[in-house]
Amino acid sequence: MSADFDVVDLIRAKRDGGSLPGAAVDWLIDAYTHGRVAEEQMAAYLMAVVWRGMAPDELHRWTAAMINSGERLDLAGIGRPTVDKHSTGGVGDKVSLVLTPLVAACGVAVPQLSGRGLGHTGGTLDKMESIPGWRAELPPGRMRRQLADIGAVICAAGSGLVPADRRLYALRDVTGTVESIPLIASSIMSKKIAEGTSALVLDVKVGAGAFLPSVDDARLLARTMAGLGAAAGVRTEALLTAMDAPLGRAAGNGLEVAESVETLRGGGPADLIEVTVALARMMIELADGPDPSGMVDPALVLASGAAYPVWRAMVAAQDGDPDAPLPRASTVAVVPAPASGYLSRLDARAVGVAAWRLGAGRARKEDPVSPVAGVRWHAGIGDPVTAGEPLLELHTDNPATLERARAALADAVTITAQPSPASPLVLERVRA
Repeated sequence: MSADFDVVDLIRAKRDGGSLPGAAVDWLIDAYTHGRVAEEQMAAYLMAVVWRGMAPDELHRWTAAMINSGERLDLAGIGRPTVDKHSTGGVGDKVSLVLTPLVAACGVAVPQLSGRGLGHTGGTLDKMESIPGWRAELPPGRMRRQLADIGAVICAAGSGLVPADRRLYALRDVTGTVESIPLIASSIMSKKIAEGTSALVLDVKVGAGAFLPSVDDARLLARTMAGLGAAAGVRTEALLTAMDAPLGRAAGNGLEVAESVETLRGGGPADLIEVTVALARMMIELADGPDPSGMVDPALVLASGAAYPVWRAMVAAQDGDPDAPLPRASTVAVVPAPASGYLSRLDARAVGVAAWRLGAGRARKEDPVSPVAGVRWHAGIGDPVTAGEPLLELHTDNPATLERARAALADAVTITAQPSPASPLVLERVRA
């Protein structure tokens, strides 16, 4: 690609509210990916995007240029329709661990390419790596065979997939340019489109524990991503789901795996089941699966435990031991209920910060995470609690982390004399 553009001119154009022509977008992504545009220049351009945004055509071209920076996977011929799911991240959000084998048990293949966590929301790969022996890195050929044989895979995106995003994501993280809907949408959708799935369901979290607390902002992001998917020929829709309270009964890597296994065996907390089943129904519908009429009900499949053998096969295929005990924390501290009554609020962000301080999350990409650290809670919203009885458990191998974790939870709980009306978990379905 010839260097027909001056990067400073492009920065000025975006700074002043302009929209780059397609050829300029292609050049900028290619030049940055190959080191011909300096980090500080791209940082300046990204900050201009945060303030000025992108026109729809410009965003579509930007996303396409990111996809074209690397290879694309080909999932044709595996014998099943394919559908993936992406979550914008929340506290206790272990949905992917349950959803992937569940949808596979319903006849649809799920190529769940996942990432690692940063900050208070743990990553799917961090959770799965709590399983002894399990490996996140799979060559494309092995991934295809696993999809054909089992119908489910959770793994890392290969290094050849959207290298432009890998560089841009790292730069955005250290330059205060994460919070931009065009940049978020293109980052997510470039990877999902490049992985080769025919359909995609987005779980866009809204509330205190999500990075988008505003419903309007979440809806805009959902529509933007769905539009990018549709333009690329990937059937894409989204659910807005609530993240004011943490999901399930645990936040932390190994703790969430244990809860996921319980759910796949026919148990599990009602809120996790509700969100998982809603997403599963959408995935089967969009994938145009073997029974799109809905006669195969994911709720019944999950309750029966029929998805659990798929989980075991998926774990074993990636060198994990599904029978090995998960690691346990050497220290478990209890936080008692401050009063008797009903739990009406458990702040998701506070729980996430506490889990992060205990060692479940990372501040930088290179930081290690603990497989045992995290928070468990004994009651969900609306449940009765008794003063002095255990309400929260803090799990860690480093007792020195307990004080700061307790501080994060100081104002996280509200107990009321009467139960509060249940708030909906699934807020709305969003199309392009």
